[in-house]
This record gives sequence, structure tokens and C-alpha cells, in this order.
Amino acid sequence: MVNVAVGPLGSPQWAADAIVAGGGTVTDYDEAVGLVWIDFDRVDDLERVLDANPGIEWVQLPWAGVERFAHLFDSRRTWTSAKGVFGPAVAELALGMLLGGVRHIVAYSRLSHWSEDHGVNLVGANVVIVGGGGIASSLAAMLKPFGCHVTVVRNRVQDMPDVHVVVGQGDLDSVLPGADAVVLALALTDDTVGMFSRTQFELMERHAWIVNVARGRHIVTDDLVWALTTGQIGGAALDVTDPEPLPERHPLWSMHNCFITPHVGNTADMVPALLSVRITDNVRRLARGESLDGLIDVDLGY
Repeated sequence: MVNVAVGPLGSPQWAADAIVAGGGTVTDYDEAVGLVWIDFDRVDDLERVLDANPGIEWVQLPWAGVERFAHLFDSRRTWTSAKGVFGPAVAELALGMLLGGVRHIVAYSRLSHWSEDHGVNLVGANVVIVGGGGIASSLAAMLKPFGCHVTVVRNRVQDMPDVHVVVGQGDLDSVLPGADAVVLALALTDDTVGMFSRTQFELMERHAWIVNVARGRHIVTDDLVWALTTGQIGGAALDVTDPEPLPERHPLWSMHNCFITPHVGNTADMVPALLSVRITDNVRRLARGESLDGLIDVDLGY
């Protein structure tokens, strides 16, 4: 059995239950070798806990996107995230956004009168997914029945199931022409901030949609407004924005070719059941001396 703490204080009971289910013992910080941190916002509190408790060797973070914690990463501890845990849920939302956009479903729903027909098929479409993690893998599998040609852009080039072409991040611009849709599903790092600006939008097809289920800062918002206003691209479906939340009077809210959801790739109701599995599994692995799942590369920051 291993001693694992839950933080911050007052965290929900399901996190402690997940530790016990993995054979661990829930303890105070000063007795713990592992720490399950549930709160995404209280980064300063986590830093204080770690500084005061050098015996904590493993930290489990609650989300796949861990950029807020990156300054804490070091090689003295093992860090794991929720990468892969929420992949199917976020991919499901991305697929819904794709259909809602390219088939014009959302735009129809905003009307109060019968209108002319719009939209193109997702069946047989060229889809570019930027990011090669759990969301990309799940989305590629979901797109298979649609007969889409899927290209993945990722940091480390390697074959992926249900993906036709994999290219490096440096080749992003080369795969944008001819794409019917582009889905952003990657980690936010210094290299990926602002990776979609006017240059990339000018390379996209005029009917193409961009779907962002990653982080708002991947896209230069003013350049996206330009691309949508001028018809440079077909539309945008955004689960994340920059800034976030998006101000009420921001022009993106009123554009017919843009729709926004409030960062709901995974909702609060989904988290306990999905994240508990990762916690339980990693507690078991820690007790057995096995490699943990969802390992963070401290050099890459995700």
C-alpha cells in the first residue's frame, strides 16, 4: 500500500475513494509519497504544498492541458496528467461541432424563417487534426464511418490508427490548402501560442471550418475575426477562446459563421467517473513500481 494525499483541502470524496480503490491509503501531505491535485486554479497552493513536503514523489494533475502548472515541473518528481482520460468526450464535442458547422445546422437554428440551403458533406471530407494525443485518436476513429481523409499534425511523427497522413508541426502550413476542416486538439506551449494567425487562414479553403477544442490562445482572435468577416474561411466552432470567457459584446458572438460553447469538452459531471479511473490505475501502478499512465514530459511541458 502507498500513502497518497488529496489536495487541496476540501476536495470531493470521490478522489479519496479512487485512491482507496487502487489499494492506497489516504493520508495527510506530510506522510504522502503521492498527491492527487483536483483543483485546476489553485496553482499557488499546490506550489506551497510541494515546497513544504519534499517527500511527495508523484503528482497527479486533473486535466490534460497542464500549462498553468508547467513552471512547477521538475525531474525530482514524477508528474502525470489526465491526458487520454477525456479524449473521447472532447472528440465527441468536436465531431458535433464539425457537423453543426459544415452542415450549417447551427446557423439554421438561429433563423426564424425558412431559408435557402447551405452546407457541404462531412462524408469524404479532408480533415486536418492538429495534435496527436487522445482527442486526435478518438476523433480519427469517430470520423472513420464518414470516410474522411484524416491528416494529423503532431510534434512527434509516428503512425496512428485511422489516420492517413501524419506530419510534423513544422509542416502545418503545407496541409491546410485542400482541407475541408481543421480541428485544434493540442497542448498549449510557447511554440503553439498564436499558431493560427492570418497567414494560416489565408492558406485555408474559403469553405473550410476551424474547430478549436484545445486552448483559445492557439488562435490570434483578431485574425480569426478578419477571416470570418471577409469570408476567407467558411466558419469557426470554438469551445475555447482568447480571452476566456469571451466578453459579451465581442464580434464573434454575432457572426453567422461562428458558434461558441463555454469550454465544455468535458463537463463537471463527467470528471468524477473518468478521472477516478486514472487515479485508481496510477495508485496501483505506483504500488507495484510500474510506469504511470499519463506521464508528463517535463521538458515539453505536457
